Amino acid sequence: MSDDPIEIGVQLLERLEHAELSLAETIDRLETITTHPATTRAILETAQARGIIERDGATVKPVGGRFLQFQSEVITKDGDFTCRRCGSQLSTGYFMRLEAGEHGPFGSTCIRKVTGRE
Repeated sequence: MSDDPIEIGVQLLERLEHAELSLAETIDRLETITTHPATTRAILETAQARGIIERDGATVKPVGGRFLQFQSEVITKDGDFTCRRCGSQLSTGYFMRLEAGEHGPFGSTCIRKVTGRE
């Protein structure tokens, strides 16, 4: 695992369950990894160059089709966490296991929002 934010971001985009997202919704997901505009841009450009997403103006379409398996690739840990998306305090955190590294923690609602299950 590399914990490289660009690789984690690309792998997150590859695993989204959305048919399409607005650019703002896509950036909302990527802000769980980085708020640095250059890194966000690098994630989007890398994902597009690899054919993981297609961009049409302000619309992003994931084309990977490799959804996260909640039993094996999304794990829970008990502890004292802060959700990376909403900032809520958590006693149970949900973490995504991506090849580039573990990404989380998220609360139960935010993990579904980030992955596209909700």
